[in-house]
Amino acid sequence: MTTSAIRPMTPDDREAVIQLLSDSDPWKTLGYGAEDWNRIFCPTPQGRDCYVTEVDGCVAGIAIVKQKFLLGDYLELLGVAGWARQKGIGGQLLRHIEQIVFERTKNLFACVSDFNDHARAFYKKHGYQEIGPMPNFLIPGSAEVLLRKTAGPARQNG
Repeated sequence: MTTSAIRPMTPDDREAVIQLLSDSDPWKTLGYGAEDWNRIFCPTPQGRDCYVTEVDGCVAGIAIVKQKFLLGDYLELLGVAGWARQKGIGGQLLRHIEQIVFERTKNLFACVSDFNDHARAFYKKHGYQEIGPMPNFLIPGSAEVLLRKTAGPARQNG
């Protein structure tokens, strides 16, 4: 496993994050390019919690969380640079996000493209359940699958 440091994203990370995402699937397949990422990261996504993983001074991963989504939080984006994949970085970043989220709420949601078998297996390995597909959500003929990991019911009886 690669040793990495996870920290809040800063405006100085913008260029590296845009490059990481522009070069990666599933976003290329979904039609996202540098222009789209430039609009989203201006210089960081507004109203979101953004974290990067750094390895040897280089941005290796990005996670964006939107608070207050369906009685929980929503992991809007989790991405790992191609050169940093299969080294445990995505799992480290996801565990970091979960630790933060589960201190304030009981549910963490995410979406994954139905064609992204690697990501679906990744989330399943980390305890996420597939809730259901949203057909033709981002591109024709493909579905985004809503996922959920929970620490328990949002409300307790009594």
